[in-house]
Amino acid sequence: MKALQIRRCFSGSLISLQNSFSNRLFEDSKVDRIERAISTIDSKDVKHLSNFKNNWWDENGPMNLLHLFNPFRIEFVRKGLANAGFKLQNSALPLEGVKIIDIGCGGGILTESLARVGAHVTGLDVSTELIDIANEHIKLDPTILERVNYIQTSVEEFSSENEKLYDAVIASEVVEHVQNPEIFLKECVKLLKPGGSIFITTLNKTLVSWFGAIVLAEYIFNFIPRGTHEWNKFISPYQVQHILDKYGCETKLIHGIKFNPLTNQWSWSSFTTIHYGLHAIKQREI
Repeated sequence: MKALQIRRCFSGSLISLQNSFSNRLFEDSKVDRIERAISTIDSKDVKHLSNFKNNWWDENGPMNLLHLFNPFRIEFVRKGLANAGFKLQNSALPLEGVKIIDIGCGGGILTESLARVGAHVTGLDVSTELIDIANEHIKLDPTILERVNYIQTSVEEFSSENEKLYDAVIASEVVEHVQNPEIFLKECVKLLKPGGSIFITTLNKTLVSWFGAIVLAEYIFNFIPRGTHEWNKFISPYQVQHILDKYGCETKLIHGIKFNPLTNQWSWSSFTTIHYGLHAIKQREI
C-alpha cells in the first residue's frame, strides 16, 4: 500500500515537472517567435553584405554601382530638404546644421558624403564588420570626423532612446533587405522631429524589377554581387506610402530612378517599375 502511494506521488511529481518543462518550452518558444516578429534584421542579408567589407571602398569593385549612385543620393536629399523649407546658409556646406541619420549605412559611403556637405550624420548598421570598416575609413579624412558618429545596432533598438532627434532619416537601398518593412519604417519615423524628412530609395516589386534588378544586374551583367537581392522582399512605392501615411508622414515625391550603363550615371525617370526614390515629411506624432 505504502509502495503504491509512493509510486503515485512520484508519478504526480513527474507529470507536474513535465508540464512545467513543457510550459517553459512553450513560453520560451513564444518569446522567441515574438522577438523574431519584431526584429527587422535579416541575418542572411547582413552576412552576405558583410562579406564585401574589404572591397566596400573600392570604386571599381562590387560596390561600384553604390559609389556611382552617391552624388545622385546627395542631390536627392539636398533638394528634398530645400523643398521641405530648409534654408541654405552656406553654399560650400549646403547641409550645414542638418542632423541626419543614415540607416543601414554599411561601410559609410553615403554617410561620409553627407558630412562633406555639412551635415551632422549618425551612421547606423547592424553589421559589426561594416561599422568597423566605416570607422577605419573616416580616419582618412579628419575634416569630417567631428560630424560623423557610427553605431552598430538596429533601428528598433536605437529608436527607443532617440525619438524625435533628427531632421532627416535616410534609408537608401535598405528596405529591400529587412524582415519587416512596416516595423522598420515605423521605427525610422520615430527618429524624426515633426516636420523632418524621410528619404527612401529601394526596389519595386514587379516582374520587371525581378528581371532587371536580379536576372540582368546580378546574373548576366554582374553589376551587383549575386545573391544581393530577394524579389519577395521588394516593396512597391504605394505600400511604402501607405505605411508612412499610417505613421504620420505625408509623401511629397515618388519618382523612378534609372541607371545608364553607357554613361555610368543615375537619373530620375517617370518609370518606377524597377527602382524608385520616395520623400515624405512627418506631419504628426504616431
